[in-house]
Amino acid sequence: MANTGSDRDIPRVQDQLFRAPGGARAKYSALIVGKPGWGALIKYEAIMLLAQCVPGALGLMLRKFTYPLLLGRCGRNVVFGRDVVLRHPHKIHIGDNVVIDDHCLLDAKGDTNRGIDIGNGVFVGRDTILSCKNGDITLAEDVNIGFNCEVFSAGRVTIGAHTLLAAYSYLIGGDHDFSDPTVVVNAQPRKSDGITVGAGVWIGAGAKVLDGVSIGDRAIIGAGAVVLGPVPAGAKAVGVPARVLNSSPDA
Repeated sequence: MANTGSDRDIPRVQDQLFRAPGGARAKYSALIVGKPGWGALIKYEAIMLLAQCVPGALGLMLRKFTYPLLLGRCGRNVVFGRDVVLRHPHKIHIGDNVVIDDHCLLDAKGDTNRGIDIGNGVFVGRDTILSCKNGDITLAEDVNIGFNCEVFSAGRVTIGAHTLLAAYSYLIGGDHDFSDPTVVVNAQPRKSDGITVGAGVWIGAGAKVLDGVSIGDRAIIGAGAVVLGPVPAGAKAVGVPARVLNSSPDA
């Protein structure tokens, strides 16, 4: 399993915007750009204004040459679709031959995290969200993420090589503590144990993988399943909550 996490400081966006010290520019820079100062802000805003929303081949070309100027690392032959949003882009690291489809959000937000690592040959489908709240997300080589998926990390979420996430799949690497029934859930601490997904896994459409789960290599998660516990290598898991149907003897 990923980190054995405990309660974590996972601030709400409202608190970051309205309670944090500093003026509007400082708050915006902390939330979106991830670096202080006018220079980083002007560079970020200029590139977003110039390239983010431009359609067609011109837009693809502009993003190909300008987005890497913001990223921590960007390999060869990386394609950014229209309206791809980057937050804390200096903590986003992308390998070679990667496609980030239209309307995706790559959010590496956090004060002490490494951010988002995307390996070679990865495809991230349209309208997908990779979101950190002081956590890390790692996609190994040739991961394929369908459209309208979400990978959220408040600790650490790792997805192994050649894994497939079908459309509308959610990996939620964080949770609310609700142990005190006298306090509303939204006012209680948040925690993260992380998620580990092995290599060659197939996660079916609409599946939900919750915090603290580990999934072994070559496992298959059925469409619409809600995974609350570990799934062994080579096993199939289906249902709500998901139950393991079989486990490969040679896994």
